Formats: sequence, structure tokens, C-alpha cells
Amino acid sequence: MKILLRRYRFFLCATAVCVLFLLLLPAYRNKAIEVIVFQTETMLLVIPPIFILLGLLDVWVPREQMMRFMGPGSGLKGTALAFLLGSFAAGPLYAAFPVAAILMKKGASFNNIMVFIGAWSTTKIPMLLFESSALGLRFALSRLAIDIVGIIVISLLMKALLPKAEIERLYKQAEAFD
Repeated sequence: MKILLRRYRFFLCATAVCVLFLLLLPAYRNKAIEVIVFQTETMLLVIPPIFILLGLLDVWVPREQMMRFMGPGSGLKGTALAFLLGSFAAGPLYAAFPVAAILMKKGASFNNIMVFIGAWSTTKIPMLLFESSALGLRFALSRLAIDIVGIIVISLLMKALLPKAEIERLYKQAEAFD
């Protein structure tokens, strides 16, 4: 029981704050419940397909193959693949983290994991198409170029600034991810 409480402490705290909010500000109750229901429905529609795909990725892609394409020795090829995987992925950012955990479990380099998460969060292909039509191709391509540079710089900084022990801890945590 103690382990469960510790594991879900952030969720439980957020739930307590939400309940307190609903009790103290009844004028916002209907809108808050509407938002909670919408977000819950969205998660229930997004998370199961992501986990099915993760299961398939975990079973179908051998660790050696992932190491070759996205591992520490993959170089620019691995970074480009991580960028493309993140850019073509569908779904909200919270869906990227279980995917990143599987990539870590399969031996992808930390730099490529950071590139993948950065690409997922900022360089979605549908967003690029929308920006091109709404704000112009020049704006969309400029933003994309800045994002690519930013993602690479941030991933290199993360790798340089995070202690090796912390990166190893993250990989061990990913290994335990099921």
C-alpha cells in the first residue's frame, strides 16, 4: 500500500487539488468537469493504440537492429531516424514518453532519444502543413529550420549536462518498463 501511495503521489495530489478547486469554486465546476471528461476521453482513445504499437515494436524489432540504426554508434543516420520518427508520430506529447522508454530499452542512444522527443513536440508534419497554408511556406520552413537546430543543440546540452549516473538510471528505469 505504501509503495502504491508513493508511486501515485503526484496523481493523488493533483486529484486532491482538483476536488478542492471544485468545492471552493462552484461557479467553475461544470467547465472543470467538462475539461476533465474531455481529457480523460482523449487519453483513453490515444493511450491504448500507442501501447499496442509499443508492444509490437518491443516484440518485432530486435535490440541489435535498434542499436545499429539508433544506438550510440549510429551517428547522423540515427539522429535523422529519431527526428523522422518524432516528426511523423501522431498523438500528444505524453504519448512520446512510453515510446522513448521502449527505444531506450532497445538500446537507442540518449542523444537520439532527446532528438525523438524534441521532434515529436515541435516538428509534426501536419503542423508544418497547417502553418504553410495559414502563415506561409517561408514562415513554416523558417520555424522548422530553427526547431531542427534547437532540437540538436538541446539534445547535445542534455547529454553534456546530465550526470552519467542519471542517464544510466533512466536507462535502468526504461528496462523495467513493461
